[in-house]
Amino acid sequence: RDLVRSRGLGDVYKRQKKIRLKMKKLTASILGLGMAAMMAACASGEKSQQGNMSNLDPAKFDSTINGKKTALYTLTNGDMEVCITNFGGRVVSIMTPDKDGKPTDVVLGYDNIAQYADIKNSPSDYGSSVGRYANRIKDGKITVDGKEYQLPKNNFGHCLHGGPTGWMYQVYDAEQPNDSTLKLTIVSPDGDNNFPGEVKATTTYTLLSNNTLDIVFEATTDKETVINMTNHSYFNLNGDPSQEGMDMVLYLNADNYTPADATYMTTGEILPVEGTPMDFRTPHAIQETIVDTTFQQIKNATGYDHNWCLNTYKDGKGDDTQVCASLYSPKTGIFMEMYTNEPGVQCYTGNFQGTGISCKHGIKYPKHVSVCLESQKYPDSPNKKDWPQPYLKPGEKYYSHVAYKFSVK
Repeated sequence: RDLVRSRGLGDVYKRQKKIRLKMKKLTASILGLGMAAMMAACASGEKSQQGNMSNLDPAKFDSTINGKKTALYTLTNGDMEVCITNFGGRVVSIMTPDKDGKPTDVVLGYDNIAQYADIKNSPSDYGSSVGRYANRIKDGKITVDGKEYQLPKNNFGHCLHGGPTGWMYQVYDAEQPNDSTLKLTIVSPDGDNNFPGEVKATTTYTLLSNNTLDIVFEATTDKETVINMTNHSYFNLNGDPSQEGMDMVLYLNADNYTPADATYMTTGEILPVEGTPMDFRTPHAIQETIVDTTFQQIKNATGYDHNWCLNTYKDGKGDDTQVCASLYSPKTGIFMEMYTNEPGVQCYTGNFQGTGISCKHGIKYPKHVSVCLESQKYPDSPNKKDWPQPYLKPGEKYYSHVAYKFSVK
């Protein structure tokens, strides 16, 4: 009013125009800052509206299978995120920063429980906690405490990963004591897939502050049996699982391996890697040697699907403070180191991928898209008495440890 009295309406209109112009610029600036903040949140890995960095919908994992509830559990350490379902104890996603700080999912899988549970149309061992016996047992036959047991033959005449209804297809009881730990428990009855003994087993996942996914397997039994548990995650560190991943650089700390026949069964031999495409003691891209189909072992498996005898295991004991294997992506800079107390590691290069099935976020995985690095007793070790043995007796405790440490280089 004072301005009108002293200067008239003309000056008032000019002053209002200036104010409107300043307000317009300020509004644009605020909107710009808001958008920048949203983009920064995405880049830094803050959670999406789904509640996790990997854009998984927890509701799609909320189900009931065989009378037991399934869910999606999230582990975080402020830098990384791991999502796990208690169906099969499966790692569904691992979000870790790439060389630009972008959170990148480095494991394969599905984004819903229905596909994981559909054994007929989408069978998979993606990310699973495998039991009672990981890998293969020849002809499905074992002898325990002087008695022979016939196990199911679900893979080329052999028993694979505990049989057709192994633990990867069972619902574990879940307990999450904190943001970075998940404990999964399963009770396998005597006679489960014809294995002897009631076994109580646990898989404990811990996401450590140094970006390590630490996994501990433990088990007890009321009758002598065999135990060989592992994690079966399919790693693709390139950030694009729609493309082959054999440009990843692999290192295996092993002087020897166990060759296998055309049915993927170990022959009982232990052979040196020296001078063969099985030699990864010097890290190199997998594609440099996987193409050597004149080498019978690669020809048999159409890639790698073999057990390496780790140098970190000596005199009946494994040193889980030493790197036993590593995987590196030149594209993303993501570097993964593996540690275990087990005598062997199965390296599998996704030779049976390329099925055309739509997987996580609708992506169809091609053949040779990923690498599995499974800590284990050697395949068919119950029938190879000179190898490290998997027998567990009442009063004893099975303990197996594997860790995957992520960084950037």
